[in-house]
Amino acid sequence: MITITQGYSLTEFRAASMFMDRKQLFIDLMGWKLPVLEGLYEIDQFDGDRAIYIVEADPNDRHIGSMRLLPSEWPHILSELFADLCDDDVPRGAHVMEVTRLCLPARLRAAGRLGLRNRLVTAMVDYALEHDVSVLTGITSASFFRQICSMGWRCRPLGATRYLDGDLVVPFRIDLDADTPARLAISGVYTPGAVAHPIRRAA
Repeated sequence: MITITQGYSLTEFRAASMFMDRKQLFIDLMGWKLPVLEGLYEIDQFDGDRAIYIVEADPNDRHIGSMRLLPSEWPHILSELFADLCDDDVPRGAHVMEVTRLCLPARLRAAGRLGLRNRLVTAMVDYALEHDVSVLTGITSASFFRQICSMGWRCRPLGATRYLDGDLVVPFRIDLDADTPARLAISGVYTPGAVAHPIRRAA
């Protein structure tokens, strides 16, 4: 089941298990240098009441996979940490959100991670179109950027590919419109019916 939540509370098992999985993936496995709360949770300065969390959980409310959207009118990763990677100003506005923290836990098999990714992307696209968001931004590895572009939507780099902490990274922009679901469906990414309960605020 996929839910979309604005903000989070660690008293909710769904949110707590999401941040635990984020720590295991991004810090323990991938070696990212990120803050850790109580030795358990990967929570950074951009997590909070304005963040949108798209989360798939099992019947026991245990996190399966997730992603985060950040409103660009407030501080976000690209504006605060990587603005110098962009050739021009970082895109901002009520119609722009940053997509971050795609968490596909390593305990899932490759096919499971692919299906999960597609369901989360579907939920993200539906949420964006329903809330008049027409631009998504982010920063990712050069290899994953190629995967993003192959999905079928309008995607372009915001700056040159550069080395960062030993990895090639690229800032990117995705433009959304009413035809985006159909284009993503051609590549098998968009899966109608995978989405989400109406957005709610965390307890």
